[in-house]
Amino acid sequence: MKRLVTSGIILRRTNYGEADRILTVLTPDHGKLRLIAKGSRRLKSKLAGGIDLFTVSDLIFIQGKSEIGTLVSSRMQRYYSEIVKNLERTQLGYELIKQLDKATEDQTEAEYFTLLQNSLAALDDADISLDLIRIWFEAQLLRLAGHTPNLTTDNSGEKLQADGRYKFDFEDITFTPEPKGHFNADYIKLLRLLFSTNQPPAIARVQGVTELLPDCQLLLRTMLTSHIRI
Repeated sequence: MKRLVTSGIILRRTNYGEADRILTVLTPDHGKLRLIAKGSRRLKSKLAGGIDLFTVSDLIFIQGKSEIGTLVSSRMQRYYSEIVKNLERTQLGYELIKQLDKATEDQTEAEYFTLLQNSLAALDDADISLDLIRIWFEAQLLRLAGHTPNLTTDNSGEKLQADGRYKFDFEDITFTPEPKGHFNADYIKLLRLLFSTNQPPAIARVQGVTELLPDCQLLLRTMLTSHIRI
């Protein structure tokens, strides 16, 4: 059978039989794969090192007639070792992997692989706050699913004003002018950054971000519950 080569990040590992594992792997070019790693639980297994969590690995596999292929070779490409040195970062890493697994289909786009890879890189950097990583990840999940809020005009089509105050309409995912509304230009600027192609290290350098995160996170969490249901 034809051997296929890809990069992969492990989403799930399930013990199988006496020494095997069934893996769910996110790849940039084959979507989500389910592979059996035979003998990978043995101490001297050549597969074990490349199927750790928080690792990007080079994989060679055979896709059989069933939905589960066979992992032939695994080689660690990048291990985000700083994550596991901090319990809170480890827990968030598990949480983000679980959310992405739930939010994606088997034939998922390469952008989801890039999102997870960038998220692990951010978690590996102790200078980037966990709150920022979490909210950025959630914004990117919404963006990839086609649920980016309107951050240019209000519900009537008027351009959002620098001195305006707004409330958020979750049904239309747009802002509505409201004199006593909670959201102002600073919140909208942060949301634009979160939904853009900017990475957490760049966003972390923006002054005043920390104070705005809690309210933006509540907004995004409500959107996730409504539109993605993770």
